[in-house]
Amino acid sequence: MKIKHRAFLKWAGGKYSLTEMIGQMLPAGNRLLEPFVGAGSVFLNTDYDEYVLNDINADLINLYKIIQKTPEKFIGDASKLFTPSTNSPEAYYQFRKEFNETKDTYYRSLLFLYMNRHGYNGLCRYNKSGGYNVPFGKYKKPYFPREELEYFAEKSVKATFVCEDYRSVITKANDDDVIYCDPPYVPLSKTASFTSYAGNGFGLDEQADLANAAEDIITKGKVNVLISNHDTIWTRKIYEHADKIKSIQVARTISQKGGNRKKVSELLVLYKSTL
Repeated sequence: MKIKHRAFLKWAGGKYSLTEMIGQMLPAGNRLLEPFVGAGSVFLNTDYDEYVLNDINADLINLYKIIQKTPEKFIGDASKLFTPSTNSPEAYYQFRKEFNETKDTYYRSLLFLYMNRHGYNGLCRYNKSGGYNVPFGKYKKPYFPREELEYFAEKSVKATFVCEDYRSVITKANDDDVIYCDPPYVPLSKTASFTSYAGNGFGLDEQADLANAAEDIITKGKVNVLISNHDTIWTRKIYEHADKIKSIQVARTISQKGGNRKKVSELLVLYKSTL
């Protein structure tokens, strides 16, 4: 039985539970490009020779680069922030203030992990001024993901981390590359939109443009593209030219209580190279 690897970050919309299904639909190739890597569950649970991992969130990519370069130092320093004395509202909000004020990329990377594990429900959110604004999470004993960090660092030798827009990453694709896109999802209701993840909105225009980019790249090289999204009338329309569309039921929760889950329909959409 293949061992599944969890991401070291808590992440809204993370793909850990779907890695087998995604892996079954991902075509073979030399290199996997992820324009929206997030916490990296697909990266951690696939086996390509190389990876290009992108995210518009500069703090996230900075964190990944530091773990790639100095894993032992980072893990040692980060573990010092996971103590009873740092698990309080006073400590959390002081660290959050320091994160928003500092320009030190290494210190920001440590605090980014700390806030991810101590903040409310693993959210990653910024205000319009670019300030991280997730409230304290009130966990009894936040988990320090040492083993997950070590595995990420080990596998990162195959990866190149970039912080660009999704179009730029897609244009990097060469023959025998595979692209997996996990964009911010189309909202299921007018009140469910969540676009402040990196201070940049990802609206319906961007959703349609991503579908257009997938249609375009498969005509220019031997490149295949897989996209995840909610199953809605809108997404069915923008993906109507895909080669394969699979609808799946996924348990979803935005509550700290795991019992407050409901299933929603998601799509896995595959565009195959025309060459």
